[in-house]
This record gives sequence, structure tokens and C-alpha cells, in this order.
Amino acid sequence: MAGHSHWAQIKRKKMAQDQKRGKLFSKLMREIMVAARLGGGNPDTNPRLRRAIDAAKDAGMPKDNIERAIKKGTGELPGEALEEVSYEGYGPAGVAFMLEAITDNKNRTTNEIRRIFSNYGGNLGQHGCVSWMFESKGIIYVDENAVSEEELYDIVIDAGAEDIEKEGGMYKITTSPDAFEQVKEALRAHNIEFKAEFTKIPKNIIKITNKSDAEKILKMMEAFDEHDDIRHVYANFDIPVEIMEEIASKG
Repeated sequence: MAGHSHWAQIKRKKMAQDQKRGKLFSKLMREIMVAARLGGGNPDTNPRLRRAIDAAKDAGMPKDNIERAIKKGTGELPGEALEEVSYEGYGPAGVAFMLEAITDNKNRTTNEIRRIFSNYGGNLGQHGCVSWMFESKGIIYVDENAVSEEELYDIVIDAGAEDIEKEGGMYKITTSPDAFEQVKEALRAHNIEFKAEFTKIPKNIIKITNKSDAEKILKMMEAFDEHDDIRHVYANFDIPVEIMEEIASKG
């Protein structure tokens, strides 16, 4: 998935820009609020809340903001009436898209998501039309200079990790949902710094070699990523790195 991984790297670089605009913090606070509302305000007994807090800390969110979001979620402070909603559909070349959103107005968000699909040659589908193509995984990144591959392998495999590979100067560790927290705890116990995300991995990949399709797909990904209500975007495309770099050089 070289092309798709390259998109992930581009997205991580964009996070700094999103943070300056406040967009990233807003999305993370909403995730914390919903996680606290659904599972309680204690991250030790609420894995989803713990993941949301970790993501907020990685983004540099102040502790006060995190605590305030938790209290809004549990009802200790007044907050927005938020609702979780997911969307599924197809983009150019039959690429499958899964979106996870948090919104205070489902009708508005649905209309906006439908419009984005339409604008770039895709279609919003019915619930369940593409979700079967994805499986939940934990992904953890460790800098190659932080630890030897052999030592890291022993630590994470013993903790339940499924796979470890090198990607762009980082070790990329893949885990099942059940082992995600265990592997992170093992890394913490060895004082190894990491970045982690809970994501969905496509079971099959569509390779995109048509430049026009590639441009539409990347613009669609960016439009979804920029939407205030969308917290996660998953897709099953693989665009060769050289095509992505050519497109990026124009933009």
C-alpha cells in the first residue's frame, strides 16, 4: 500500500496546520466528549476515552482542555448535543470509502457528505455497502532510532502484536483491537516513545494508475479530511508514489 501509506504521511504533516487553525483540537475534543458520554470519564476503564486522550496529548492539547471535554461528555459541564454517524460509499474507479463523523446536526452533515461524493465523481451508499471490506486494527509507530528492530520485535510480539515492518524511517506495528492497549503498555514499560492510532485496514486494495482518477480521489480524501464533522476517513486505494508526488508538486 505504498501510495496509501504516502497519503497517510502527507496527512500527518498536515496535522500541524490543522492544529494552528484549531480544527484538530475541535475534532479531538468532540471525540473525547463522545467517548466520555458513552463509556464514562475514567480512561482506565474506558479504552476509547484513553485512546482519545492519547491522541489529544500527541497533538499538544492542554490538559485543561482535555479535562473540560471529559466533563462535558459526562454532563458535569454543559456541552453540545453530539451524535455519532458513519457514512459509506464509492469514489472514482470503485474505491471504497468509510467515514466516521460526530455531528450536532445529522441532516446537515449527511447533505454535505453526499455533496462531496458527488463533486468528485462518487456516490454515497447505503449503510453496510463497504464496511465489510475493512477490519479494525491498531497501528503504532516507533522511530527507527529509538530501539533496535530485534529488541522491539521481542517486546511487541510478546505483548500480542501481529506484525512489525519498516516504513519511512519508522517501525510500523500492527495489532488486533484487543492487543492494542497491551502493546502500548509494553512500550511504555520499556520507555519507548510512540505514536498510535486505532484504524480500519482495507482487506483488498484497488491500484489507481489513471492520473485523473488519482487526482479526484486525493481531492475527495482532502475534502473529507477538512470537514469539521469527519473524524476518520478510510479508503482502499493504492496510488503509486510517483503519481502522488507529481500531483502534489502541482498543488
